[in-house]
Amino acid sequence: MIDIILNKGKEKAVLHRHPWVFSGAIANVKGKPANGDIVRLINAKGDFMAYGFYNDQSRVAVRLLEWDEEVIVDEQWFRDKVAVAVAARSELLSSGSTNTCRLIFSESDYLPGLIVDKYADHLAVQVLTSGMEKMMPVIIDELKRLLNPKSVFDKSDASSRQHEGMETENVVLCGDNPPDSVEVKENNIIYNINIAEGQKSGFYCDQRDNREIVAAYAKGKTMLDCFSYTGGFTLNALHNGATAVTSVDSSALAIETLKENIKLNKLDAKKHTAIQSDVNKQLRVFKDEGATFDIIVLDPPKYAPSRSALDRASRAYKDLNRLAMLLLNKGGLLATYSCSGAMNMETFKQVLAWAALDAGKQVQFIYQFCQPEDHPVRSSFPEGEYLKGLLCRVF
Repeated sequence: MIDIILNKGKEKAVLHRHPWVFSGAIANVKGKPANGDIVRLINAKGDFMAYGFYNDQSRVAVRLLEWDEEVIVDEQWFRDKVAVAVAARSELLSSGSTNTCRLIFSESDYLPGLIVDKYADHLAVQVLTSGMEKMMPVIIDELKRLLNPKSVFDKSDASSRQHEGMETENVVLCGDNPPDSVEVKENNIIYNINIAEGQKSGFYCDQRDNREIVAAYAKGKTMLDCFSYTGGFTLNALHNGATAVTSVDSSALAIETLKENIKLNKLDAKKHTAIQSDVNKQLRVFKDEGATFDIIVLDPPKYAPSRSALDRASRAYKDLNRLAMLLLNKGGLLATYSCSGAMNMETFKQVLAWAALDAGKQVQFIYQFCQPEDHPVRSSFPEGEYLKGLLCRVF
């Protein structure tokens, strides 16, 4: 096994079990490992520190797997990690009210670069590191053994794979092509999702708990669901007695699927309005029309993919939330989210304070949202905590 030697003084993060070693922390590579090979990480004195995947095309040159030198990182090691992750979700799925969740969450489940989402009897997989790419035959075989899925579909994100020098192919890894419409259940709400054509892995499981929390306020209220996608917040609000819900999304496929989901759940379509439009543009249209709402949900895409984009993203978040605050009835609720890992809660609160100031509004933070249990945050990897949100009362 090839040794990767750390620069002197770069041991602290490794000793704290952080799974990333950046290229700038490496003093020397003894040999020529191929990208994706498992290597030994040693300190400047020659002491063993950890095993990990190597990739010389990534800023994260080594993704650490195992800190015990006596443990053999072989096929069985990966099978065991997959089995532990799947078992950890069993209680979430045991009641039958939900049959969709994230089964494996990359570094947080000790499998860097592997994301697996379960959609009823189908799985969607994202493979984002060259090391995990090499292990996929083993991973797929173990998933088949544990779950016997009807299909496993590759939904790997192109931009992330480029950082590792990999190309992207959305292909079937196991079984048949997933059908155009897969019916899943989340908190007893039914969704038709399109795994192959849908955003990310097909559906956003990470807002499962937050959808229920917001819906608890919706009875007898009007709601605007922005970036609604296939209707998670919309369906929960209608199910809980909202008098009217307006959903806005730029995707025609998402809007069409949302309408189908309303029929699927036997909800009153007369209480729902779907608008295919850019959200920022539509918020300005609502303002010009004098439209107001009791509850507004803002669940935008990732504005800050890296720390370098944080300033620009903060301005975008501020403007978006300012526009929403202007549309709320006095004392109305704003449920606003950021899925940007670079945006921490403290910064997000500050952005909302700026938005309130510009809108001439007073804002109370009454609840903090986070990601659910199937998106765990590893204690040594705080970067896994990407989803945050605030429920705000706006005056």
